[in-house]
Amino acid sequence: MEQQPYESVADASADRRTGTARVLVVDDDPTVAEVVSSYLDRAGYLVDRAEDGPTALAGAAAHWPDLVVLDLMLPGMDGLEVCRRLRGRGPVPVIMLTARGDEDDRILGLEVGADDYVTKPFSPRELVLRVESVLRRSRPRTGTRSHSAAGLTVDPAARRATKNGGELALTLREFDLLAFFLRHPGRAYSREDLMREVWGWDFGDLSTVTVHVRRLRNKVEDDPARPRLIQTVWGVGYRFDATGPAGPASPDDPASPAGPSGPSHSPDASGQGEE
Repeated sequence: MEQQPYESVADASADRRTGTARVLVVDDDPTVAEVVSSYLDRAGYLVDRAEDGPTALAGAAAHWPDLVVLDLMLPGMDGLEVCRRLRGRGPVPVIMLTARGDEDDRILGLEVGADDYVTKPFSPRELVLRVESVLRRSRPRTGTRSHSAAGLTVDPAARRATKNGGELALTLREFDLLAFFLRHPGRAYSREDLMREVWGWDFGDLSTVTVHVRRLRNKVEDDPARPRLIQTVWGVGYRFDATGPAGPASPDDPASPAGPSGPSHSPDASGQGEE
């Protein structure tokens, strides 16, 4: 994602209205918090602010948010710990903000359950779009049928996933990723395909997909080290195989010179790949 400086609040789109979803903005930088809050407010959101972890947790307990925009670097309790504690209280989408450029820090945020992240400096208008995208995908969907395979079931209308009858504790993106795989068994998708179809973005850090595949395997596979359901297709990406044998123990990243390369298979023009 191209990094951009903070923009004037006057540049925000004044006519975008997205309902009354509540967004909690957690950042100890008052300038960043003010700019982000102003853009979200003008986009039609109800915005709460907190400058540190304990205040954020107390605010969330008083008014549970529909989404949290959370800075990674906070005084005392960092954003990773705040995210863990929020997740312990209940499901809530989290977009992580970080000034760090190190990939390990970004991956840590995803590993604790962040649904997306944005690296500072960023465009506040793009952040609003990401908030809209995450919230849109977190809402229950009417008129969508359940899908089942290999003991797994996803119910998009209820936002509920089960394995052999037991409920799975999935984050927003993990649920969407599993639902996509169940709708398209037996087809290999590149990480670019999955970023576009599941995250709704034509660009982004592909390690986001890699981390979410690993997290999902840990929750749905009997042996995550030798995945049977979500298999790596070397040089292509990933494929959901409800009947295949366990694959070899291997790294998560399919972009490896160790295996053959080949074209990815994108959804066809019928629209079956759409969310």
